[in-house]
Amino acid sequence: MTIRIGIMGHGNLGRGIEQALAQSPDMELAAIFTRRDPASVKPLTPGAQVVPAASAAEWQDRIDVMMLAGGSATDLPVQTPEYARMFTLIDSFDTHARIPEHFAAVDAAARATSHLALISSGWDPGLFSLARLFGNAFLPNGSDYTFWGKGVSQGHSDAIRRIEGVRDGRQYTIPIQGALDSVRRGENPSLTTRQKHLRECFVVLEEGADAAKVETAIKTMPNYFSDYDTTVHFISEEELQRDHQGLPHGGFVFRSGKTGMALERTEVMEFSLRLDSNPEFTGCVLVAYARAVHRLRAQGQCGCLTVFDVPPALLSPLDGATLRATML
Repeated sequence: MTIRIGIMGHGNLGRGIEQALAQSPDMELAAIFTRRDPASVKPLTPGAQVVPAASAAEWQDRIDVMMLAGGSATDLPVQTPEYARMFTLIDSFDTHARIPEHFAAVDAAARATSHLALISSGWDPGLFSLARLFGNAFLPNGSDYTFWGKGVSQGHSDAIRRIEGVRDGRQYTIPIQGALDSVRRGENPSLTTRQKHLRECFVVLEEGADAAKVETAIKTMPNYFSDYDTTVHFISEEELQRDHQGLPHGGFVFRSGKTGMALERTEVMEFSLRLDSNPEFTGCVLVAYARAVHRLRAQGQCGCLTVFDVPPALLSPLDGATLRATML
């Protein structure tokens, strides 16, 4: 049976989900939901329906899994509990410190109407979370390290664009190679925030803006740049459009631990991603988890889940016998 998918939102992530669905023969796009004028949204899928977000409740019998493509700052804290009362759904909520409260709100909403929701799927949180869990389970005597990049941070780029005098900008998060190498060697270093990552900014100024003032505002911005060594490059709008329109990202998760009766041996686990397109890869991960959550709902589960609760085999369209024969 084909799984009918709804996409709430059609920004970078929504389009990434739509492209991933095109590679999934067991799924079909039922509709795209938008807060914009539906006529202004241009689907990538021929013949796809675009409808107002306000009409979502009318689609409860026509959608098997609703996939939320909104942002974590303001969209998902409201949308996920709201739509968990109507649909089996999945989101990519990525504000790590607020996941427990988000889980509690979504769990209560989903259980109230016997729906199932999976939150915080993607690659971090998501795949990186699983790598951290495996590392801690397998090497209980050890340390975790997570590095992000090199890649565009959409949140930090948005923070730059909000500075007075900035027309546009991109920010790249870059792991410090010496720190990466030390972790890979199993040296178990104690690293500060500044010792793990650099931040590099490419900024287009408004006409007449004070470059020195903008640079100071960026480098001293709390919670974004003040704890990092940050480089600011001022470039033209043409250069930004030519060289910085992609959304690459990735990163590394390490668990460095000791084994043996005297803890005399060093073991290092590493999981890494190198992505040309953050939203397209994230869309692929979300689609696989949509398949899994649909199967779990068919088994009668309700409430809220995370990637920790999903058996890996449910992510694949292949049956158990094929998986055992080809991948085990």
